[in-house]
Amino acid sequence: MKTWEDVKPYYEDLTARPINSVTELEKWILDRNELENYIAENVAWRYINYSRNTEDGDIRARHLFYINQIKPKISPYANLLDKKLIDCPYNEGLKDEGYKIYLRTTRNEIELYREENIQLTVQCEEKAQEYAEIQAAMTIEYNGKELTMQQAAKYLKNSDRNVRKEVYDKVIERRSRDSQKLDELFSELVKLRHQMALNAGFDNFRDYKFKLLGRFDYTVEEVYHFHESVKKEFAPLAEFILERKRKKLGLDVVRPYDTDADPAGEEPLKPYEDSEELINKGIAIFGKLNKSLGQYLSIMRDKGYLDLDSRKGKAPGGYNYPLDEIGIPFIFMNASGKFRDMVTMMHEGGHAIHSFLARGLPLSVFKHTPSEVSELASMSMELLSMGKWEIFFDNPKDLVRAQREQLESIVDSLPWVATVDKFQNWIYTHPEHTIQERRDEWVKIFKEFQPKIVDWTGYENAMASGWHKQLHIFEVPFYYIEYGIAQLGALAVWKNYKKDPEKGLEMYLNALRLGYTRSVPEIYKEAGISFDFSLPYVSEITRFLKHELELLEKNVPEMA
Repeated sequence: MKTWEDVKPYYEDLTARPINSVTELEKWILDRNELENYIAENVAWRYINYSRNTEDGDIRARHLFYINQIKPKISPYANLLDKKLIDCPYNEGLKDEGYKIYLRTTRNEIELYREENIQLTVQCEEKAQEYAEIQAAMTIEYNGKELTMQQAAKYLKNSDRNVRKEVYDKVIERRSRDSQKLDELFSELVKLRHQMALNAGFDNFRDYKFKLLGRFDYTVEEVYHFHESVKKEFAPLAEFILERKRKKLGLDVVRPYDTDADPAGEEPLKPYEDSEELINKGIAIFGKLNKSLGQYLSIMRDKGYLDLDSRKGKAPGGYNYPLDEIGIPFIFMNASGKFRDMVTMMHEGGHAIHSFLARGLPLSVFKHTPSEVSELASMSMELLSMGKWEIFFDNPKDLVRAQREQLESIVDSLPWVATVDKFQNWIYTHPEHTIQERRDEWVKIFKEFQPKIVDWTGYENAMASGWHKQLHIFEVPFYYIEYGIAQLGALAVWKNYKKDPEKGLEMYLNALRLGYTRSVPEIYKEAGISFDFSLPYVSEITRFLKHELELLEKNVPEMA
């Protein structure tokens, strides 16, 4: 696929082809699926190659050529094909359970489609790429070495407070150089996104995006319930954990550069030396859980579908990219020797397993689940794998530290998810806000959810622009609360697994095999858990998590 003309004839065929029976409709759907799989995989490699090296002009041009020259021409045809499917009298004869979900999603896309939004979408994607390039170019110099932001982060766990402060100061100084540029870039994105919402008949981008994300199974009001549940249950627990850390570190006051320091004052955990060791030990852990799971990651390793090391010019973040044509996903990471890299490997490995388990489903739309489900796959794997982490930590003391850090990071993450999501709700329901008003609102919401014992004196600007590092806000707006919802689900999956490892794991895997052929609550039910984030349910999950943390405080490692 070099130009639009290479694929246009296939769209024209699908648009014009007569459909006179259920059998012909099923053949038409499969042909459309094959075309879209081919294009999706072609596009995937453009994105993967670009994110691996944002400084290569040819790779960047190829990626942007699709965004600018091909994708806008596909959109009108995709809308025509959606309408053809929905208007076809034979679609009532489609018996596969997954078609109910497929047709529901298709009707939603038809309702939201606006031709005038095609170019606005292109502009948003271009600006998202600009954000990625700004972030990828950020480095600091420390001890004569140039470090990416990911590589610098490991020094913030150092037992020497002077080291932590020096590196933290360098990081925020570097980020501050692009702060105004990022503020202005984001203001442009808000304007574009608000116009897209107006074009589609919505009052604001929040409501438009909520529908665009296909959130059929919960409401905006329930999102606010999630915020409140997290604030009442997890924010106080995060405060308690940080206060305990303050005492163990012997600090009078906690500063921003202290929050990641190990409470025992020991050196940061170092579970692996290089990416090869990270991969091989990750495969061993997955294999201990279930032989097939280890084999899946081995296939990815052998095909070279794992790019884990952090380096200059590489885009930030990490992802698992499904490749529906070949049926094997690609994992991209920025590993730099930190404990969190190991957890990220478990996380992205969970996504990869999901891709493998759903690869036998006949249509790609059956394989690609909403984020509330896909993140359940990945976050559950972080926890399910914990009982096998002795592969990375042969020292029992380090194993307990690692497991404790993992659970404490969950406690930290849920208030952060609520902070980011509530901030985005405010942004897009107040589209005329100024940059200063946005900074003030972020600080207000940040203080609402984050530990109050941290003294930000002298770092007020770093706090006010702290959201700049969250790529989701720039690149994939509103894709974030899913992490929180799925994290609650993952804790419930782990709770089941601790009661009965064999049954708990099988229910989890059976849920992933469903792909998106059932509703989100039905998939959660198959996993043996509830799709619920009310205060009573969140309180129940919090009590379970507190109990597990107490066991680790007594040096009782999680084993299963």
